[in-house]
Amino acid sequence: METRHEDAYKRRSHKSKVEDIEKPFQIPIQDKSTKWKLQLLKLILVIILLAVFITVLYSPTVCHPEHVSDSLSRPHFVNRWMRGGSDPRYVSHEKVNWDEISNALDGMPKRSEIRGVGLLNFNMTENDIWKQFLPNAKHIHLHLDHAEESVTWNTLYPEWIDEEQEDEVPSCPSLPKLEVPRKRLDLIIVKLPCRNEANWSRDVARLHLQLAAAGLAASAKGYHQVQLLFVTKCFPLPNLFSCKELVVRKGSAWLYKPNLNVLREKLQLPVGSCELSVPLKARDEDYSQNVNREAYATILHSADVYVCGAITAAQSIRMAGSTRDLVILVDETISEYHISGLELAGWKVRTIQRIRNPKAEKDAYNEWNYSKFRLWQLTDYDKIIFIDADLLILRNIDFLFGMPEISATGNNGTLFNSGVMVLEPSNCTFQLLMDHINEFESYNGGDQGYLNEAFTWWHRIPKHINFLKHFWIGDEEETKQKKTRLFGAEPPVLYVIHYLGRKPWLCFRDYDCNWNWDLLQEFASDVAHARWWKVHDAMPEQLKQFCLLQSRQKAQLEWHRMQAEKGNYTDGHWKIKVHDPRLKKCIDNLCSWKGMLKHWGESNWTDDKFFSPSPPAIKKVSLSAL
Repeated sequence: METRHEDAYKRRSHKSKVEDIEKPFQIPIQDKSTKWKLQLLKLILVIILLAVFITVLYSPTVCHPEHVSDSLSRPHFVNRWMRGGSDPRYVSHEKVNWDEISNALDGMPKRSEIRGVGLLNFNMTENDIWKQFLPNAKHIHLHLDHAEESVTWNTLYPEWIDEEQEDEVPSCPSLPKLEVPRKRLDLIIVKLPCRNEANWSRDVARLHLQLAAAGLAASAKGYHQVQLLFVTKCFPLPNLFSCKELVVRKGSAWLYKPNLNVLREKLQLPVGSCELSVPLKARDEDYSQNVNREAYATILHSADVYVCGAITAAQSIRMAGSTRDLVILVDETISEYHISGLELAGWKVRTIQRIRNPKAEKDAYNEWNYSKFRLWQLTDYDKIIFIDADLLILRNIDFLFGMPEISATGNNGTLFNSGVMVLEPSNCTFQLLMDHINEFESYNGGDQGYLNEAFTWWHRIPKHINFLKHFWIGDEEETKQKKTRLFGAEPPVLYVIHYLGRKPWLCFRDYDCNWNWDLLQEFASDVAHARWWKVHDAMPEQLKQFCLLQSRQKAQLEWHRMQAEKGNYTDGHWKIKVHDPRLKKCIDNLCSWKGMLKHWGESNWTDDKFFSPSPPAIKKVSLSAL
């Protein structure tokens, strides 16, 4: 019995195995039609795999190289394959205009001597066409690993970093670099994406491709010159590839012959504002090479209310030890009297025509602030440190002349603050700014917002070089005390104080009058206020007259003090008796300023030039003679 049972079991088991083998997908092998379906399924799978292979082969970022050893490593290919081929961030859908390319190449000097050409971000069809334009050159299809998807513009340009390294050491994400081919390159050609969006320049892939191409060009040894040709309808980074180095532009073809030494220096900087480009404890020494081609500059237009600030700023620069030229741009609204004071303070005055902001309303505060673009026309200088006229320089910042355009402190979001910035004058950069004046949207309606659209690749300098006199509403008391200590530190810790709110020279010297404006109290600091007046008091007497108060300004200050008293402001500054000697000095035809208070705010009749005539220009003498 046991033997029969065992035989039966074996027969059933064998039958089950046969059935399992014969029914791998539960499809009866006896069904002839099913055999045909299985073969069809295999054919479809083969076609799908072939289609995927062709897609990878012809993608713009994964191109088949002529010489694998020169352009594609095994880890790179594996990474590409596993990540699914082309990255949509890097793909440029712009159709290449080969006529423009031909015209651009015709303008290339020594075109016949081009022997090595690197092609980046083109598809295979485009690569083949390039061979027709440069048939005598060896073409190398360059391959660039994509940036991680976690790398965004906000990670490259964060709003805030821990500059003091109290909790962490700031660091930037890494962007892959191009492998240097064994064949020497004379020309690198790159196709850049340009999205039809307002933020087309804040594009990680676009930035990455330009930095990678620049890095490959900078790797050239000796004095070998490498040219770069960008194919894009949007202009390349103007402060990485200077328009002064633009050999020819034909439509979407931009051919550059960059200074490789300068390019190497720029590439040593952090990829974004995620790290400081200058150490927080920068040495107060000279970093530059040609002091006669470097200058501090500011601008006054539409009103003379900032003349005193510019004069005091010049005084502070000299007190900090700088001997660089001081250049100030003024328009026709600045009187000869005020110009004579600026010249006496050391400013070299250049008269300009104002540039109107086409998107500003008439007589608005920002109507003429695009006049700042004129700074790029100061081409008798290689480097300019621009400063707003409401700044005070406490320590020498000449070392910033060793920094490239645009170097500045951070502002809101991914943006920089243009109150202190390094720029490199160039007529073609000026023209670039003018060409897009109707296109770019300024986030704040002013020049700072506009410049942030033109220069999206900028370099963060410590906030101590443009330290805002501002206490955020949410600041804890400890934070406020720390800022106050910085304002008054001796020897100074801060390099520059930027006076926001009501300006010191427009307040009584006894205390910061921002306390008496409800909406301006966040800008109030008696310590910073006193620091400004300390520099003012060190000026020659002949310069101090440009900081006197007009009668209507005195009345305005008293009116706001009275409002603070009515509101019983808890800071109590309205109780302080004013001893400012300027109260007793009248410089206009309305010396009885207290009488204005009865009718304050009824009209703007006190703005009439008859009541505030401009004095005659003062005699120009050397400050050393005063």
